[in-house]
Amino acid sequence: MLQQLWAHLLVHRALRELMARTAATQRLDPDRLSFTETLRAARRSVTVTPGSFSP
Repeated sequence: MLQQLWAHLLVHRALRELMARTAATQRLDPDRLSFTETLRAARRSVTVTPGSFSP
């Protein structure tokens, strides 16, 4: 249970970092990006190319 909690927190942090970097390259406020859309894009990128992400 504790391991799952840490995994969720790490994924959340990684997505927020991705959002911040994306916003910086586009000169946007990171708060203007959708967390849900970022999560969906990350899921698509992992499921589209299976085997490219190693746990």
